[in-house]
Amino acid sequence: MARIQRAYLQRESRRSGQYTMNHDHSKTPDGASFDRSGSQDSLDELSMDDYWKELENIHETRGNNHEERVALVVKEPDEGELEEEWLKEAGLSNLFGESSGDSLESVVFLSTLTRTQRAAVEKRVETVTQTMRKKNKHHQIPDVRDIFRLQNDSKGKVCDENEPSTMRTSETKNEMQDGTKGPKFSLGTDEQKRPLEDTPSSDTDINLEISFSEQAANFKDSSIGKMCKGGGGDTLLPNFRVPKDKTGTTKIGDLAPQDMKKVYSLALIELTALYDILGTEFKQQKAVKIKTKDCGLFGVPLSVLLEQDQKKVPGTKIPLIFQKLIAQIEEATLETEGLLRIPGVATRIKSLCQELEAKFYEGTFNWENVKQHDAASLLKLFIRELPQPLLTVEYLKAFQDVQKLPTKKQQLQALNLLVLLLPEANRDTLKVLLEFLQRVIDHREKNKMTLKNVAMVMAPNLFTFHGFSSKTIEQSEFVMAAGTANVMRFMIQYQKLLWTIPKFIVNQVRKQNTESQKKEKKDKAMKKLLKKMAYDREKHEKQEKTPNDADVPQGVIRVQAPHLSKVSMAIQLTEELKAGDIVARFLSQKSGSVQTLKKEEVFLYEIGGNIGERCLDDDTYMKDLYQLNPNAEWVIKSKQS
Repeated sequence: MARIQRAYLQRESRRSGQYTMNHDHSKTPDGASFDRSGSQDSLDELSMDDYWKELENIHETRGNNHEERVALVVKEPDEGELEEEWLKEAGLSNLFGESSGDSLESVVFLSTLTRTQRAAVEKRVETVTQTMRKKNKHHQIPDVRDIFRLQNDSKGKVCDENEPSTMRTSETKNEMQDGTKGPKFSLGTDEQKRPLEDTPSSDTDINLEISFSEQAANFKDSSIGKMCKGGGGDTLLPNFRVPKDKTGTTKIGDLAPQDMKKVYSLALIELTALYDILGTEFKQQKAVKIKTKDCGLFGVPLSVLLEQDQKKVPGTKIPLIFQKLIAQIEEATLETEGLLRIPGVATRIKSLCQELEAKFYEGTFNWENVKQHDAASLLKLFIRELPQPLLTVEYLKAFQDVQKLPTKKQQLQALNLLVLLLPEANRDTLKVLLEFLQRVIDHREKNKMTLKNVAMVMAPNLFTFHGFSSKTIEQSEFVMAAGTANVMRFMIQYQKLLWTIPKFIVNQVRKQNTESQKKEKKDKAMKKLLKKMAYDREKHEKQEKTPNDADVPQGVIRVQAPHLSKVSMAIQLTEELKAGDIVARFLSQKSGSVQTLKKEEVFLYEIGGNIGERCLDDDTYMKDLYQLNPNAEWVIKSKQS
């Protein structure tokens, strides 16, 4: 293997283009690049055999493709430009520039941030402010202290769970104990009959109720944190567990678009705060726009692919060619030894690629000519040939840098936030890929493809991107390879957790909605007062309240189900009543005039109050959720596909 690695690196060092993104290794102490006791998980050279062989296969495939690809240029931002772009992405552009005088709009948002999140925002605002002063901008430049004084002066505190004392107690329990008294569910994959190499080393609690950056700040200052440097000296992954949340687990896709927009802003700020606390640089890359193909299959942007696919299959969220390639691989059997690792013949892959481009959408392509290893090679080729990485230009480096974080728990937390930041098309495609990879691993006893093997083979396809240039040495190349392979392992192993929206972020969204509603009510009341319509307003408010107060007694909710035979039902709340129980009760009311729906096709939704819309998991305890959002409406309907 060492020979393969050296030959590969020597050849690539003579080529103008490198595969990995640009990393600054000048700050790395001598010998640090070979310190594999931390997040590298002590992956030795022998365990990297599959990784380097996959790079060889990638090079051979590219060598047979004589079409020159346009390199993707990553723009180096000017001073302050990075921070300015960051504030725009976080939805805080009105804290600077010509609209800075209207910064009160952001007071509601800022008031919901934790201590570490505020520090991250304040740091970026200060940098932008100093840059503007240097450039002699003529518009008003607010003092960062004034911006944060506005929200610090507001009454009350935002999230009790973000208090340092609360956090300190909870996090100490999570770090010191193997389990807690509450019910748990495992977020790892199926662990039965797993080889020793893939067996979780321990059960580890992970807290989704407290800001990750607040946990990191507290853990960093604690005596335990000072002793626990590095992610552990073994290749075993913990079995991360989360205490069961009575108000329900929120997955990506469960919230309405307007709330997901808030989730994105909060996730960006939280990830930045986490990296700040842990001393890891977080920089969003920015690609210069280049001309890309506007039709076809390979080398076409995901957005273009989906646009043309939705004309054939309305509502599809995954490229049809991607779905078909996975189906073709699974059509044979996932027990084939070396699946994903053994490549198809490069010349045949090129020929199949050209034929697919010409015949796929016409429906005349003969899939019987595609062998299983060919389909696997085409799947990996599709991922590599995307004009921009599946993990995006903006966040590819951040995904790679996850390996630098001190503990496995913090690496997992960072990946969770990064997945929330991906565009919907990228995130949906990545989810389908990871689910497929797990199905391959489930047959590891037959196909010999363990979690580590699959991660080694797939990491070069997701993390090594043809458009970026890099000047690396052999040592740093090995560290990058080992690191990205570990990140790939994490994404496969903990994919269920990665698509979970942390409760502390959902609570911050609820707080934002509540504060915004208060502000809107005050504004409306003032306008009506000025128009001398106070009497009419009070009368109108009484009319609005009367139906609910009269129809629904205390401790009872009214659930609507417009598409079921029983369209409405008053439900008495009890300590043990769950969302799934309510759905089952409605479905038991059968009628021949209404289409029969299966339980897995319909869900109970929490709508309004302090949330836009939220699809509830079946294990949500309704009384606890009602206490959290007493003004919500409850509707049973099918989930948008």
